[in-house]
Amino acid sequence: MDNRNWYQLTVEEVFEALKSSTAGLSTSESKSRLARYGYNELKFRRRSTLIRFLMQFHNALIYILLAAAFVTAILDMWMDTIAIMAVVFANTIIGFIQEGKAEASIEALDKMMTPECTVLRDGKKQIIPARELVPGDVVLLEEGDKVPADLRLFYAKNMSADEATLTGESIPVNKGIEPITKTDLSLADQRCMAFSGTFITRGSGQGIVVATGEHTEMGRIAELMKSAPKITTPLMRKLADFTRFLVIAIIAIAALNFILGLLFGFPLRYSFLASVALAVAAIPEGLPAIVTITLAFGVTAMARRNALIKRLPAAETLGCTTVICTDKTGTLTKNQMTVSRIYCGGKVYEVTGAGYAPYGEFILEDIAINPAEAGEELIEPLKAGYFCNHAFLIEAEDVYSIAGDPTEGAMVVAARKAGINARLPLLDEIPFVAEQQYMATLHEGTDAEENVIYVKGSPEKVLEMCQNQLVNGSTAPLRREEILTEADAMAGEALRVLGMAYKRVPKTKKRLKSDDLNGFTFLGLQGMIDPSREEAIDAVQKCKRAGIKVVMVTGDHAKTAKAIARRLGISNAEDRVITGGELSRMSDDELYEVVDTVPVYARAAPEHKFRIVTQLRRRGHIIAVTGDGVNDAPALKAADIGIAMGITGTEVSKEAADMILTDDNFASIVSAVEEGRHVFDTIKKVILYTLPTNGGQTLLVLGAVLLAHFMHLFNPLFGGRLPVEPVQILWINLIDAVALALTLIREPKEKGLLDRPPRNPDERITDSPFFKKVGLVSVVMAVAGFTVYYYSGEPALAGSVADPELRLTQAQTAAFTTVMLVHICYLFTARSITESAFTFSPFSNRWVLIGVAVTLALQLTVIYVLPSGVNPLRTAPIPVDWWITMVMVSLPIFFIIELEKFLTKRWKR
Repeated sequence: MDNRNWYQLTVEEVFEALKSSTAGLSTSESKSRLARYGYNELKFRRRSTLIRFLMQFHNALIYILLAAAFVTAILDMWMDTIAIMAVVFANTIIGFIQEGKAEASIEALDKMMTPECTVLRDGKKQIIPARELVPGDVVLLEEGDKVPADLRLFYAKNMSADEATLTGESIPVNKGIEPITKTDLSLADQRCMAFSGTFITRGSGQGIVVATGEHTEMGRIAELMKSAPKITTPLMRKLADFTRFLVIAIIAIAALNFILGLLFGFPLRYSFLASVALAVAAIPEGLPAIVTITLAFGVTAMARRNALIKRLPAAETLGCTTVICTDKTGTLTKNQMTVSRIYCGGKVYEVTGAGYAPYGEFILEDIAINPAEAGEELIEPLKAGYFCNHAFLIEAEDVYSIAGDPTEGAMVVAARKAGINARLPLLDEIPFVAEQQYMATLHEGTDAEENVIYVKGSPEKVLEMCQNQLVNGSTAPLRREEILTEADAMAGEALRVLGMAYKRVPKTKKRLKSDDLNGFTFLGLQGMIDPSREEAIDAVQKCKRAGIKVVMVTGDHAKTAKAIARRLGISNAEDRVITGGELSRMSDDELYEVVDTVPVYARAAPEHKFRIVTQLRRRGHIIAVTGDGVNDAPALKAADIGIAMGITGTEVSKEAADMILTDDNFASIVSAVEEGRHVFDTIKKVILYTLPTNGGQTLLVLGAVLLAHFMHLFNPLFGGRLPVEPVQILWINLIDAVALALTLIREPKEKGLLDRPPRNPDERITDSPFFKKVGLVSVVMAVAGFTVYYYSGEPALAGSVADPELRLTQAQTAAFTTVMLVHICYLFTARSITESAFTFSPFSNRWVLIGVAVTLALQLTVIYVLPSGVNPLRTAPIPVDWWITMVMVSLPIFFIIELEKFLTKRWKR
């Protein structure tokens, strides 16, 4: 079970190595060993539902809320307790539902494993469960089989394997049996190996089991996923920092308030009640729920733009992404081989249309031509590719797919674009074999006296069979050098090139032999490629404008990868391409030194992608990784945000990812980036709106304690009270969060979100401008509350009113309402952090107006409708003429913040 370069060993050496590693083991012991090393290792333990639910409480802000609920319960303030706990559980349940399937990727990987396979034991064929395979077993493979374990092949007949999910290679790989002496080969180059979880697309073979379970290449991917650390998003890190700051500040201020109360000689209950009121005022009870709901709204908006978010914080992470590491096959390209160029008769035709849809034009010297009118020299090479072929085009509800080899499928589609539909009856064939590099078919001809042989293969091999070529409808001398030069030019542009030729034979010819493969007429070359997605080119340019670097990590050859990257605008001619072999020889520190300058990685294995992501994160980047194959899963999980393809993506990649593109469109990532930036802007708006309101109430309570020694209106020894009761503060915070702050979530996106660079992931929420605005709003709010409470409540202690207790309650109600009115006035200017409220329509977000109306309606209800004896908010009706004063005191906050925005923008200029 040791890791070996099995592809370097001969079949005899493989048998000897396996014999020595299992020496002395009986069959049952081998199976026991398999159980220890095999599939059971892939079934990693997942957290129970209960544990995942309890983990939602693991947040410092939640701890503060729980502490506040505990204190209010001790003080018999049950309304406060119930309200706080409702907020806590609402936030917890939302988070639990959104993150319910975070650890399902290994279960999906298990589904990729083959349940049964055919083996040769004791000279007999047996069908056994794949989990019972042990090293040394001989497995028989046929076309269409899924490989059950890693095998060293010792027999292969015309065998090809689709390894796209493992290596990213879009073209099936031809398999052989000869050992390869070269070291550090990528998986795609190990031609004498068949890997677990891949598919046999052609031919048959037999191989020796050399690895099972976690020791297979698929199992190594599972191990990488297991070892990938859980990534904390930038937003979560910022909120954690902010919460720590808030916890320290609240505890310090509440303790200071309590100590000052005792020093001033206030009763213990009053000092304690004032400190609780201050703590309740400072805690943004609704903030966790608001952040969660804001992210949920962002998730909904992204879903409308074909991006499904599995983990809420990932909705914001895209907004600060600095690097997108993307796979090529199926992500930037269609994963549908397409003929794009044809050389015939000394002319070069471009073929439009990408993918398997049989629609497109043939372009000669920038002019679209009708293939039927172009003569035999264009139609014949298309016929050769169509007849010498086993693939079929399938149409189902206007969706086209290929049954068979993708390369052959590309030639079928090219022929269909030219109107070729009917096939000549097949009489005999020489199938494609990797060693001979050609395929030949004998067909019944349309002429009564002739049949026809078509051959396709490598240009060099086909030219060896030819004596002339077709030009302008007749044969002409073979221009070998010109043909090879054109083939090299196509290959230089990452096209896969095949040559076509034909030969007419007598009608009596019914069988095809290798001796017949001479004297052919060369017809032309077909160059095909896995085409770039048309929208991906524009998306890459948008990423560049948004300050996001795009890095392509693929299993393809370096030449192909570089050509595709240049076509997409990811790299230029001078940029370096690093191959998987080079990566294997580089240390992590060496990779760290160059990782910022390399846009393309070719022949990359799963561990290479994992290392690239790790070193980019070490460089301080916020990484998004896209992919659709099993080989992408470890990097998807290790990235700040993993993006899987919804249509072509494997279940493993989808479960490992944080986001799934439902249309497999790289361009949808750009839309998601825009939404991510909008989500962060919205969260910042909400926090900048919420925190000053808490700060104002904190100053109101702390100021009352400090002034109580000098002003009897605040001193309990002389019948005074706090300007607002703790339960009123809690009401303000909850209504403010639900009816006012939440309306900011529905603000339209601001202009230019994609025209600015990603924000610094280390940028703190609590920066200097934050403190400036919080301090300014807090002071204005506190002054407004003090002013109204003083002028409304002073007559109660001066003896000029009949019922001093009622008057103090009315004064508290007026201060309570004034604070709420200041919140409302601040809301209208908080709709934008930097832009003036006069630059956008007050009706552009109707939810703000609805929220204000609901808030005022609720406030009037608690003041004038609820009876005083059963009013949990301890309010009393206030005279109507007081409202004029309250409104006049509240309005200045709007104009002060507007002036602050104006001066800030002017100072920046």
